[in-house]
Amino acid sequence: MKVKLVHPGATLRGIVLRHLKFTVAEAARRLGVSRSALSAVVNEQAQISTNLAMRLEKAGIETARFWLGLQMNYDLQQAEKQKRRMKVIPLSTVQTNLALEN
Repeated sequence: MKVKLVHPGATLRGIVLRHLKFTVAEAARRLGVSRSALSAVVNEQAQISTNLAMRLEKAGIETARFWLGLQMNYDLQQAEKQKRRMKVIPLSTVQTNLALEN
């Protein structure tokens, strides 16, 4: 059984807004990002960028790798839902056909 991962913004919302009791505006000010950019992340409308991950690390909220790992794992899980609809020709077939043509 696969575990459904939550958007990293939900984790950030729980740590920064609920646990540390910051508003989005205050957390954004302290992190040096716009309120709208942080709001988009905590409301699961935007990804955690490398820049935000570094800022969170510098602010003492986990490591940048932690945040980027959450984002990557979430993105991969979302992409796997779309994988069945992807039309891709295996590259090994392309290489074989190219070798046969030469």
